[in-house]
Amino acid sequence: MRILITGGAGYIGSLTARHLAVSGHTPIVLDDLRNGHRAAVGRLPLVVGDVRDIDLVAATLERHRIDAVMHFAALKSVEESVSDPGAYFENNVGGTLGVLRAMARTGVQRIVFSSSCAVYGTPDVLPVTESSPIQPMNPYGESKALAERMLPWFEAAEGIRYAALRYFNAAGAAEDGSVGEDWSDAQNLIPVVLRTAAGRQPSLRIFGTDHPTPDGTAVRDYIHVLDLAEAHRCALEAIETRDASLIVNVGTGVGASVLEVLETARRVTGRPIAADEAPRRAGDPPAVWADTTRAGELLGWRATRSLEEIVTTAWRWHTSHPDGYGEDRPGQPLEAVG
Repeated sequence: MRILITGGAGYIGSLTARHLAVSGHTPIVLDDLRNGHRAAVGRLPLVVGDVRDIDLVAATLERHRIDAVMHFAALKSVEESVSDPGAYFENNVGGTLGVLRAMARTGVQRIVFSSSCAVYGTPDVLPVTESSPIQPMNPYGESKALAERMLPWFEAAEGIRYAALRYFNAAGAAEDGSVGEDWSDAQNLIPVVLRTAAGRQPSLRIFGTDHPTPDGTAVRDYIHVLDLAEAHRCALEAIETRDASLIVNVGTGVGASVLEVLETARRVTGRPIAADEAPRRAGDPPAVWADTTRAGELLGWRATRSLEEIVTTAWRWHTSHPDGYGEDRPGQPLEAVG
């Protein structure tokens, strides 16, 4: 299939695009390069632009004869969303609307949507199932929930079938260390821990040691980005073969605390990694991890890589690319094909 990857110059999108190419599909990347990196795209076709530009998205769908869309393009910082909610609704909800309207205009009828476990907020029961209440605690989670709510309406009106993947905490890098997350931008735990291990900052801040968890630190479900890339391919294949839309949790089904991640990183890197306690951040739930039963049943997929593999591949990437991709982002032409 010819697949448009919005946000395909970003962390998860770029690794998914490469996985799709290896799997025999033809990915075309659309990214505005504000948070993405041209180098992450490699030799795949790249269209530079904003997903809110409906005319551009529609023209790209037609020009490249696109069969399906994987929509990653979004802002993703919980902390930033609390301080600037308007940007998150404008980009995440408005961007999804732009993609869906362009698809409706051009007759493209398959989309895999990058959703988030943030739609669940602080779960009432763990592990989280797809039927758990939608009760986001922050504008980031709310923006994903609102975008999800649009999908059935476009399916009813335009026949656009969808898979919404509510995934948990993506981390790790390509096995060979060639592609990963640029830690100059990252605010997620694992790249920050490794940035500290590499001496790029003096210590790690642990946001909250008084959570109602076994060791007092927040618990999350960390999934290797390569497992996540495979889940996106399986989701696209599932909505083709099942002739039905779906919403699926994508995680490992196992939670790890901040302290457990820290100890894993110390073991993998052989570095001491200093850490300081800090107050809880607004909008952060104490614990979230997935029930992955439906992913196994509907996608025929499960995560296979461990937390240690996540940290090991991320460390390999960061030590071989200490300055990330290192290129400037602004001033790129409208379209460039590598």
